Amino acid sequence: MAVGSLMMASVLAVSACSGSSSSASGTSGSGSTQTPATGGTVQVLQAADFSYLDPTRGWDGGVNAFYRLVYRTLVTKAANNAEDPNAMVPDLAESLGKVSDDGLSWTYTLKKGVKFDTGAEITSKDVKFGIERSWDPQIGIGSPYLKQLIDAPDDYQGPYKSGALDTIETPDDSTIVFHLKEAYPEFDAALSMPSGTPFPEGTGEGDEFISDIVASGPYDLEKYTPGSLIELKRNPEWDASTDDVRKAYPDAWKFSIGLEGATIDERLIAGQGTDINAIAGTVQTATIARLQTPQLKARTTKAASTCLTYMGLNTTKKPLTDVKVRQAISYAIDKSAVLNATGGTQFATVASTIIPSTVSGHTDFDLYPSQNNAGDVDKAKQLLTEAGYADGFGMTLDIRPIPAVQRQAEAIQQSLKKVGIDLKLNVIDTSTYYETIGTPSQQHDAAITGWCPDWNSSASTFIPPLFDGRNITEKGNNNLAQLDDDAVNAAIDKAKAMTDIDAANQAWGALDEQIMKLAPIVPLNVENRIYLPGENVAGMITPSGDYDYTIMGLKDPSKG
Repeated sequence: MAVGSLMMASVLAVSACSGSSSSASGTSGSGSTQTPATGGTVQVLQAADFSYLDPTRGWDGGVNAFYRLVYRTLVTKAANNAEDPNAMVPDLAESLGKVSDDGLSWTYTLKKGVKFDTGAEITSKDVKFGIERSWDPQIGIGSPYLKQLIDAPDDYQGPYKSGALDTIETPDDSTIVFHLKEAYPEFDAALSMPSGTPFPEGTGEGDEFISDIVASGPYDLEKYTPGSLIELKRNPEWDASTDDVRKAYPDAWKFSIGLEGATIDERLIAGQGTDINAIAGTVQTATIARLQTPQLKARTTKAASTCLTYMGLNTTKKPLTDVKVRQAISYAIDKSAVLNATGGTQFATVASTIIPSTVSGHTDFDLYPSQNNAGDVDKAKQLLTEAGYADGFGMTLDIRPIPAVQRQAEAIQQSLKKVGIDLKLNVIDTSTYYETIGTPSQQHDAAITGWCPDWNSSASTFIPPLFDGRNITEKGNNNLAQLDDDAVNAAIDKAKAMTDIDAANQAWGALDEQIMKLAPIVPLNVENRIYLPGENVAGMITPSGDYDYTIMGLKDPSKG
C-alpha cells in the first residue's frame, strides 16, 4: 500500500495496503460472523480522517477498505468470506486478464450494464482514463503499480497534461488492452489497486475529487464534512447482478471522524443507542484489560495482521548514509520496550525481518539479535565508534499524534540515548502524515510507519515498493529509506520476472536478508488486531485482521 499502509489504531486497517492471508487466523465474537440482514445504517467510529476520497491519490489500509464501498475496478480481491480470500476475482471485467504469450499484453472485456452513479454506462475508455490519471504529477500519489508496469513515455504526465496514452488500447467500448514494459505475472492483482478505478473522461482534474466522487460501487456520497463526517447512501445505478463481491447489506454507512481513541472504546463498551451498530479500529492498549467480562469477551475479535510496523531510516541524511551507523541503531533499539509501548504480547509480536510470518516469502532470521530483544548497547557503541561517532549525534524522528505511536517513539528515544544518540520527536498531524513523510524534501532522519501487502499471496508488494531505488519520487514516495542499491534493484528485477510464484517467494525471502544487512529500516513488530464491534454487527470475518465492508451489516436493522 501507499506509504504506511499501516494506520494501526487510528483507522480500521493498518498500512498502505490491504491484503489478506489464509495462514492468518482470528477469533470472532459470538454471532458477529453471521450473515447480515438487509437494511439499517452501520456506524463507523474513527480517530483520523481518510487520506483522500480520490482513489488515485489515496492508498492506505483504512481508505482502501472504504473505496470498496464506492468504487469498482476491473479486478478485485475476493471477499473475506470467500473460499480463498487471497484470490483475485473479476469485478468490472467478465474474467481475469487474458495474457499474451510473451506476457507483455493483457486484455479484459467489461461486463454489460455496469454504470456510474450518473447513470452513464462504464466503458473501456473510462477505465483507461481513470488509470491514466495515475501519471498526473499532482494527483497520482497513490498506488504506483500501474504506472510502474504499463509502458509509457518517460515524459507522460497523465490525461490532463499529455492526453491519451497509446499503450492502453480501447478497440471498442467493452475491450481494453494493456501493454507492459516487461512481463508481470501478477498484473491482475495490480489492477485491483485503487488507481485502477474508472472515471468519466475529462473529470477529476486538480482538486475536483477532494470533496466529491463519481461512484461505481453500491454506495454514493450523501454528505462529507472533512475531519468530521462521511455519510453514504445507496447508489441506485449499482446492479447487484453484475457484482459477485459486494453484498451491500446496509442501506447506509455513517463514518464519525475525529474521535479520541479512548472515547471510541468507552462508547463500544457501553453499547448504547446506535453504538450497538458500530465498528471501529483496534482497541486502545489501556482497554484490553476491560474486555475480560463474559459479555465483552463474546463481542471481541482478535486476528493476526499481515502488517509490519517499522522505523524507516533516511539513508540520504548524514550520518545515516553510513551503514555502520544504521546497523548500530538496529542493535541499540530495545524492541521489547517498543512492544510494551504497543500494548504487549496481546497486541503484537517482535519483528526482525521485513516480511511478516503471515506473508508468503517470509524467512526467519535476526541479523541484530539481543538478549530478550532488549537491545545490544555494547555492539551499537562499537559500530558507532568504528563509524567515527563515538560521542553520538542528533537526529529527528517523524511520528503521528497517536498515543501508542508516541509511546513507541519514547521507547526508541530512550534506547538511542543509551548509545549517545539524541533523538528529537517531530509530531505531524495524522491526516497529512503519510503525504509529508512521502515527500523527500519534507522528510526528516527517520519515521515510524508501517506496511501491509497489497496482495498477500506473494511478497512482491512488500519489498519493491519500499526498497526499489528507481521508484523514489518527489511526492507519494514509499521508499522512505531512499535506498537505491544496484544489487538490491537487480535482485528485485530477478524476483519480479519469475513466473513460478513459489520460486519468487524464496527469492523475496533471500532478498529480505540481503536488504536487512544494509539496515535501511528497523523492523519493530507485527501487530494483532483486537476489535470490539457493537452487539448488532454481523459479517465480522477477518482472516488477515482487516474488516471487509463489502460483506458487513447488521443482525437486526430495526435496532439502534
